[in-house]
Amino acid sequence: MCFRRKRMDVLPRACAGLLLLSLLCATGLCQRSKNNRCVLSRAKSCTECIRVDKDCSFCTDESFEEPRCDLRENLLRYGCGEASIVYTRGEKRTQQNFSINTSLQRTQVSPQSMFMRLRAGEEMSFNMDVFQPLESPVDLYILMDFSYSMSDDLDNLKSMGQNLAEFLQALTSNYTIGFGKFVDKVSSPQTDMRPEKLREPWNNADSPFSFKNVIRLTSNINYFSQELRKERISGNLDAPEGGFDAILQTAVCKDKIGWRKDSTHLLVFSTESAFHYEADGTNVLAGILARNDEQCHLDTDGTYVYDTKQDYPSVPTLVRLLGQHNIIPIFAVTNHSYSYYEKLHKYFPISEIGVLQEDSSNIVELLRTAFERIRSKMDIRADFVPKAMKTEFTSSMYKKTESGSFHITRGEVGKFNMRMKALEYISGQHVCSLPEKDRQGVIHVKPTSLSDSLKVTASVICDVCPCEQQQEFNSPKCSFHGDFVCGQCICHPGWRGDTCDCSPASSPNNEACIRPGDVELCSGRGECLCGKCQCYSEDLTQRFDGAFCQYDVLQCPRTSGFLCNDRGRCSKGACVCESGWEGPGCECPTSNDTCIDSRGGICNNHGRCECGRCICDKASLYTSSTCEISYSLGFQAVCESIRDCVRCQAWGTGSVKGNCSTCHLQIQMVEELKKEEASEYCSFQDEEDDCTYHYTLEGDPTILPNTTVHVQKKKECPPGSFLWLIPLLIFLILLLGLLLLLCWKFCACCKACLALLPCCARGRTVGFKEDHYMLRHSLMSSDHLDTPMVRSGSLKGRDTVRWKINNNVHKQGFTSLAATNPKDLIPYGLSLRLTRLFTQNLVKPDTRECEQLRKEVEENLNDIFKHILGCHKLQQTKFRLQPNSGKRQDHTIVDTVLTAPRSAKPEIIKVMEKHVSHEAFNDLKVSPGYYTVTSDQDAHGMVEFQEAVELVDVRVPLFIREDDDDEKQLQVEAIDVPTGIAEIGRRLVNITIIKEQASSLITFLQPAYSHSRFDKLAKIPVLREIIDNGKSQVTYRTRDLTAKNGRDYIFTEGDLVFQPGETRKEVQVPLLELTEIDTLLHNCQLKQFAIDLLHPKYGAKIGRYPQTTVTIADPEVVDGVPSMTGLSQVSQSPKGRLSAPLNPNAHALSSREIRFSWFPPPGKPLGYKVKYWIQGDPESEAHLIDVKAPSAELSNLYPFCDYEMQVCAYNGMGEGAYSDIIHCRTLEDVPSEPGRLAFNVVSSTVTQLSWAEPAETNGEITAYEVSYGLVNEDNVPIGPTKKVLVEDPKKRMVLIENLRESQPYRYMVKARNGAGWGPEREATINLATQPKRPMSIPIIPDVPIIDAEGGEDYDSYLMYSADVLRSPAGSKRPSVSDDSEHLLNGRVDFSFPGSGSGTLTRTTNTSYHQLSSHMQQEHRVMGSSSLTRDYSTMLMGHDSRLPLGVPDTPTRLVFSALGPTSLKVSWQEPHCEKEVQGYSVQYQLLNGGEVHRLTIPNPSQNSVVVEDLLPNHSYVFKVKAQSEEGWGPEREGVITIESQVDPQSPLSPVPGSPFTLSTPSAPGPLVFTALSPDSLQLSWERPRKPNGSILGYMVTCEMLHGGGEPRNIYVEGDNPETTLTVPHLSENVPYKFKVQAKTTQGFGPEREGIITIESQDGGTFSQFGGQQYMREEVYNFPTEYTTKTSISHSSLDPHFTDGMLTTTQRVESASSTLTKQVTKEFVSRTVMSSGTLTKQMERQFYEA
Repeated sequence: MCFRRKRMDVLPRACAGLLLLSLLCATGLCQRSKNNRCVLSRAKSCTECIRVDKDCSFCTDESFEEPRCDLRENLLRYGCGEASIVYTRGEKRTQQNFSINTSLQRTQVSPQSMFMRLRAGEEMSFNMDVFQPLESPVDLYILMDFSYSMSDDLDNLKSMGQNLAEFLQALTSNYTIGFGKFVDKVSSPQTDMRPEKLREPWNNADSPFSFKNVIRLTSNINYFSQELRKERISGNLDAPEGGFDAILQTAVCKDKIGWRKDSTHLLVFSTESAFHYEADGTNVLAGILARNDEQCHLDTDGTYVYDTKQDYPSVPTLVRLLGQHNIIPIFAVTNHSYSYYEKLHKYFPISEIGVLQEDSSNIVELLRTAFERIRSKMDIRADFVPKAMKTEFTSSMYKKTESGSFHITRGEVGKFNMRMKALEYISGQHVCSLPEKDRQGVIHVKPTSLSDSLKVTASVICDVCPCEQQQEFNSPKCSFHGDFVCGQCICHPGWRGDTCDCSPASSPNNEACIRPGDVELCSGRGECLCGKCQCYSEDLTQRFDGAFCQYDVLQCPRTSGFLCNDRGRCSKGACVCESGWEGPGCECPTSNDTCIDSRGGICNNHGRCECGRCICDKASLYTSSTCEISYSLGFQAVCESIRDCVRCQAWGTGSVKGNCSTCHLQIQMVEELKKEEASEYCSFQDEEDDCTYHYTLEGDPTILPNTTVHVQKKKECPPGSFLWLIPLLIFLILLLGLLLLLCWKFCACCKACLALLPCCARGRTVGFKEDHYMLRHSLMSSDHLDTPMVRSGSLKGRDTVRWKINNNVHKQGFTSLAATNPKDLIPYGLSLRLTRLFTQNLVKPDTRECEQLRKEVEENLNDIFKHILGCHKLQQTKFRLQPNSGKRQDHTIVDTVLTAPRSAKPEIIKVMEKHVSHEAFNDLKVSPGYYTVTSDQDAHGMVEFQEAVELVDVRVPLFIREDDDDEKQLQVEAIDVPTGIAEIGRRLVNITIIKEQASSLITFLQPAYSHSRFDKLAKIPVLREIIDNGKSQVTYRTRDLTAKNGRDYIFTEGDLVFQPGETRKEVQVPLLELTEIDTLLHNCQLKQFAIDLLHPKYGAKIGRYPQTTVTIADPEVVDGVPSMTGLSQVSQSPKGRLSAPLNPNAHALSSREIRFSWFPPPGKPLGYKVKYWIQGDPESEAHLIDVKAPSAELSNLYPFCDYEMQVCAYNGMGEGAYSDIIHCRTLEDVPSEPGRLAFNVVSSTVTQLSWAEPAETNGEITAYEVSYGLVNEDNVPIGPTKKVLVEDPKKRMVLIENLRESQPYRYMVKARNGAGWGPEREATINLATQPKRPMSIPIIPDVPIIDAEGGEDYDSYLMYSADVLRSPAGSKRPSVSDDSEHLLNGRVDFSFPGSGSGTLTRTTNTSYHQLSSHMQQEHRVMGSSSLTRDYSTMLMGHDSRLPLGVPDTPTRLVFSALGPTSLKVSWQEPHCEKEVQGYSVQYQLLNGGEVHRLTIPNPSQNSVVVEDLLPNHSYVFKVKAQSEEGWGPEREGVITIESQVDPQSPLSPVPGSPFTLSTPSAPGPLVFTALSPDSLQLSWERPRKPNGSILGYMVTCEMLHGGGEPRNIYVEGDNPETTLTVPHLSENVPYKFKVQAKTTQGFGPEREGIITIESQDGGTFSQFGGQQYMREEVYNFPTEYTTKTSISHSSLDPHFTDGMLTTTQRVESASSTLTKQVTKEFVSRTVMSSGTLTKQMERQFYEA
């Protein structure tokens, strides 16, 4: 007990030492261990050491006292001999390397074989050469769809044999060609299984089959053609075909297909249908099929015989197998299926796709184009790479394509580099613990089309150290109580010490541990064990040494703050210097290299060399560090000081001439200065003769009488003056300019002479082609007229012509604007020609190219026009081509609208003309000579004739208005020719527009219709209102909106002719059925197309509805019976009430504005009511605005905030139905200043600075900038300001060291989001005036530590605190948990060891009551043996101070704030030789008060939640662990929860404070899926603003119209999407569901949804099996719930398949369990609620 008490007395001293150690770590002592993984690992054996890191080495020297596992250079530095260091190196050698012979016309690779052994984490690389000749053999295999729809394609192909032969002969003289055909699996539902259909599915058709190799690859083109003509078409049922089966068999049946070894393998896949892929074969009708085994199954006739025995392959399987067999696919598909294969072909490193005409007549041209592209590509892949390896290919010669292949040049040797890295950990497991097959193997590196490959035999070095194989058991070196291994003793149980000579049972000999003259054991710095002192270690380093621990390793001499000058180590109170260094602090080099002067001597023979520095006999201002006189030290000042004396004594000039006696220099005139002096001589110009003179000094300039000045006799004077030539040259230049000006004026005044001048072109004229145009309003299809302007005469040179147009010139005073207000805002149409070529993407507003160019145009033009008073921002920016515009007619024309005052027109025209002449609007480049400015009554512009251009069109606006006269005139005038020599010929052209009186009005009946696909024909009525009876005609034409021609409907165009008396016609548009793939990929949006009425004739005019929108309602199958969705969205409500507006859409205009638009509903709405609110708020708080147009701009919104909105139309009958809820988020704005700064003062030079998130983030915070600098008493900065960029926004804390003591600093923090940097929050503090506290453990781990003495600008972090280790609950390994990561809500990886069939079952039993916590137990079984999951982590070493079995200190505390008064405290489980039995957590206020204790008996619980704390108060927490041997030492941490609101205060929380008392927002929209007539599935997304950790959700279910008790269901967990199945419902009864989220602050607002399960007759539920993730849950109402989760997997291969994706569904029932098995390939049939439809994303069908 006495010893224990003494030891506890020492602990405060040790704690103080720990603080000192943390401050000194920056000097370098602890840097080695902080960043040194070798030392941190505390490896106990040699093998364990060298596996920690690729740079780790182990010392086997018996006398070595430092850590044995360290970097090799450190071991040498601390005295371990070279021969005693075990270090494993990686190995690389070339086994076979034949040089490439380019004369051999075949593909080659060099080297051919490599051998590599790498340590874990090591990376090696080598170069490889690849050669592909200009011409290589080609194998072309055509794989064709033989379904009945391809019959015309087959007929064409039969006649193309000769064309194919000519194509192949043009490619290469060495070719083969083959042919295969495919349909689909001969099973239901893919094929009609009726006997008569199996014999002959169509007239004159072959029986159905899956795949057949018809013609093996052959060079006999005649044989190919003959065999092909014998083939007949076949057929099947469903649209997708079984081409994947055929592709796989073509690849793996190498011999039967006939692929040759050294040829380029091309596979042409021709079809017009989509494809089946993996899991499509696993259905009830076909029988559950096994996964594809990737083997060849062709019989002797070439027929695939396993089509009904195994599933289709997946996309990743095809990519892998085609790559392994060097096969390049070419997809020749029709327009109908192009979109499917366009996505598919991107997954192949090299592949091509082409559009096949409907009858395949262009297949040869398609192949030619595809082959040309393929020839320039090469893909290099590594096959059979072990799991522990990673490879990468690069090239300095070639660029990589998007798919990863290289653009190459054939016929040259390509240079590539292969990098290979051995991984360290895989899924948390060290690679050396993996099976041998995962650590080594033969990697085949294969360029595309090369059969030969580079074979790399690679392995990870996991060898055991040689010294461990030579153990000395029961060694006398270990007192016969241990084994001597690798230079150290491994003691037997019960023994310890360096030589295993100490046993706890031995009698203590404490006297030998007391230093003479001292009374404490081991100087109070260690423990006495068996008569020897075991000194305490701190932070993994040995802090004390000596026989009595009397020396402190931090107390040796320091140089520049570095212990032992960082050139040695501190041992027993003195520095032990490295080789080459000496002195008390290792500050002196042993060599005299630093004392050698310029002549090679030591200190210029005028001093002695001591400690690497010269001690000069005589030192002066001009004495260098090597005791030499150096004029470079103030040399210029010396030159200047004697300049006048030199001039006076040498030449008698200068300011002191005549008084040279005052100069005391010894002047010596020399012919030339010595070469060695040439680098240091004085040079000045004599003002009297402009000559330059030179001189130099000899001796010490500080003693002038002893100084000799050598002066060069000869001055350097300039040659004779030629200044008289300058005026003459100026006069001649002016005369020449005057002559040129006169010549130009003469030419301009007398153009008749231009033709006579050789320097000028002959005269020419420009003018309009016609002088009058007459237009009929009813026949006009555009509001512009392209008016041709022609140029005659010589077409050499360039001319530009300015023009203008006036509207309504037939009226008197048409130019008068007296009745208009100059301040009126009018829209100006602006047009410019850009210096970029036009592409079709620019006419599609939703394309990225169009959006980027629009943004560029508007930004630059807005910046120009903002200087004109009253101008608004540009709108309606569009792009087009202008035909007949000369050589630049393929350049892009931009049209945009600028709103500005009427008075601004002259200035707008001036700005346009100025910038067009400069060819740029800021960064926007434009073509010269073209612009248009259009106001409301006139327009001005310019056109350009380039050289050799004879005709251009002037795009004239026609100013079409409803109030136009029946006949109006416009006049276009060519004003002048600002550039060029042309004269204006025909100057004016008049345009007359006749507005006829309509004889009839033709219109659609209403603006929108809806038709089901089952209707097969959309019938749209067109009405005629007769004014003057007679014949009328109109053209109709369909166009795509969201529905697509050829996929959803058939394009229709025609004329409707109304005979006298006819008033009604009908437009009929055929509708197409959806294929299965269409359903999966494209039914997420409403399908609509438009029909337009155009070109009325015979006096007709278009009436009220010139176009109508047709909505195609896709059929949805619910309970097996088709139902229609989408109809309600466009149909007219009964009793005259309006239906919901169509196609609502919203997009953000700025951080505070959203534009909300929609299509009007059928009927005559008087206006619209728009309702909008913040997402998550109840709809009762919505804002309501009334608008008349079908759009609204929502303003004064919050930045970066999610809003929900909907709209309804109203008429005299009242409000109509509201539209679907539309979501839109405003754009980001810069954040506000961060929350107040908090300082945790560790010492007078070290502080921890933290800050809160900005109150208004206005976006996603991406970084913080911390700047700090010294200030004076007036808070004015002195000296530079240092900046630190914190790029992780979660790390709102830094530790700043090495600040100047007793100096005030100003600290500034600002935040950045996508919109930029926000304002700064600043604070000024002098650390010396603040109370010091123990360092708080941060809420967020990994705190950046910053050195205030570091560099300028952005400092890099010197170090981070140790990483947080995580392990699941119940693990016996260290664990730290926080409030942002839970294992059960994360991803769980399942591994299936071994081979063959296996079943993995994971059962989780959870019992919980409403609103109560629960405990989880987990057990996993694999077959009959137990399977546990291994979590790899770094174990902390045993502390020698503690008795055996007593736990170490918990290694880390982590605090997670849950609110202003609650805190989660987590820790890492300490190392202990015996099992930890529990923990004790103690906490109290830092300034004293009641001590609270919490006892945790569960050793697997590594965290606890502490409630009822005081905000803005500091608490000290202590955590310790207990085993059967007793309690271990405590881990202490201090934390303050900063809050800007008192939880007892009635005031509202401050928005954006670090922790506010706010509940979560409402969950995401509710989505319903009917499962049966009496049960449905309900799912929702987590709240957009959870405001804390979501604990669970409360779901309330009640009948909408009353009846029955409401049901409350509490669902625990926090998932991105939560799913719940509700049973025991009634058919045809509407139910209301409410969902609320819960946090520690309570429940948030409700999200409501109403649903009715309508009865459907004959409905059945499809069962999909094979490979599924099945989740089955049983709920017993009303209070207690039990959940059972099972995962089942059965397959020939124990691993999940390529591309296999799974989802979960839950089913609840009180008495029975209903299980629904699904895969993501199956789309749930979803009940509509408020227009919400769920479906899987299309990329799930392609990505693995």
